[in-house]
Amino acid sequence: MRTAYSVETVRAAERELMARLPDGTLMQRAAAGLAVACAELLGRVYGSRVVLLVGSGDNGGDALYAGARLARRGAGVTAVLLAPERTHAGGLAALSRAGGTVVRGAAAAEDPIRRADLVMDGIVGIGGKGGLRPDAAPLAELARASRAVVVAVDLPSGIEADTGEVRGAAVRAELTVTFGTHKPGLLIDPAREYAGSVRLVDIGLGAELPDEPELEALQHADVAALLPVPGAESDKYRRGVVGIAAGSARYPGAAVLAVAGALRGGAGAVRYVGPAGDAVIARFPETLVSDQGPRQAGRVQAWVVGPGAGEDADSVAAVLKADVPVLVDADGLRLADREVVRARRAPTLLTPHAGEAAALLGVSREEVEGARLTSVRELAGRYGATVLLKGSTTLVADSAGGAVRVNSTGTSWLATAGSGDVLSGLTGSLLAAGLGALDAGSVGAYVHGLAGRFAADGAPVGAHDVAEAIRMAWRDIMS
Repeated sequence: MRTAYSVETVRAAERELMARLPDGTLMQRAAAGLAVACAELLGRVYGSRVVLLVGSGDNGGDALYAGARLARRGAGVTAVLLAPERTHAGGLAALSRAGGTVVRGAAAAEDPIRRADLVMDGIVGIGGKGGLRPDAAPLAELARASRAVVVAVDLPSGIEADTGEVRGAAVRAELTVTFGTHKPGLLIDPAREYAGSVRLVDIGLGAELPDEPELEALQHADVAALLPVPGAESDKYRRGVVGIAAGSARYPGAAVLAVAGALRGGAGAVRYVGPAGDAVIARFPETLVSDQGPRQAGRVQAWVVGPGAGEDADSVAAVLKADVPVLVDADGLRLADREVVRARRAPTLLTPHAGEAAALLGVSREEVEGARLTSVRELAGRYGATVLLKGSTTLVADSAGGAVRVNSTGTSWLATAGSGDVLSGLTGSLLAAGLGALDAGSVGAYVHGLAGRFAADGAPVGAHDVAEAIRMAWRDIMS
């Protein structure tokens, strides 16, 4: 599992560790890892051209020390000092001893950047707020337009480390070399887009970091440990039965796709209630179909309600009264009464996309997309529920305020009609199999995203293809 910690937590951990180490040890560890990563990107260090964009903080010091290491291996290194009077003195001296060149101010940077093979972004550290200053912003654009590979030191300058927000101009990197631990902004869009690939350099912080991070990202081993596997004595009821209340005369496909996701999600049986029964049974004859409404559906261990439901407020209300875990998606989010959701004792999982989350919060879609971490936490608190905020990075937060889960296994090809219906069915099946709402949402997003990758394989994909690829994703995780 990858974890990410807030700026305050990272700085406290660094202070604890630095108190026990010789002065400058952490910076040297960071610079060594940074130099190795840059050397690997360059391939041939000797004769390469490297430009350091150096601000006034420790990020600038990291860049200068790493630049000195590259210069000693034969690279031509030029440091652009954006705050000459506040440049890290030790790093600057090391670069000078190694034969590096120093220029002052953004105006002198244009020619070196145009000729560079690699540009190292050491402008602003993890405490930066509000985007790049006007004197630094043109350098970020110049680096992006050049042929050089851009490497960010700890995080791209201009992004918000704690939230993943981008409130102004920021550096776009092909690689970010981060130190000690991930920062939330490296894992959450929109900032994640600016980070490129992320490489973590161990500088010894592990023992100083608290047990609970700000953010968690599951990996294959974590998901494999959570996926439900039937035992020798299992039957369809022990494996869990999921109820699907979805679809309408106008949107029967939503019901079919939700059932498709549910049948592949690990539960032993799927009960469908709603007006799309004929379409469901024609595609999936193993489904237990009823037109008598949720109250007469029979025993279930979890419900999914809302995909394609139109104005069926009665089914949403009936499902929310059930004393089992409930996943609410799509039209169900609009029809669900917030106070009813808050009063529920069994777990509730809401699965909005950014537009639906914006409607629930009473803000614009752009506001949600620009502040995804803040939005998912606020929504979970308002509804007293677990919330899965869909998007290029899916976030899952519960109302208790613990670590937020982040998932990025998906592909942009998943932005297709019906994909969310498949996710709802899959995740509801995991709820019925016994996973808690946070785990079900996290695992569902992970498997769904991976299935999307396998189904698309670099080409357009339909939601039904994603449902079919769930088994492939499941096998890949468990192998």
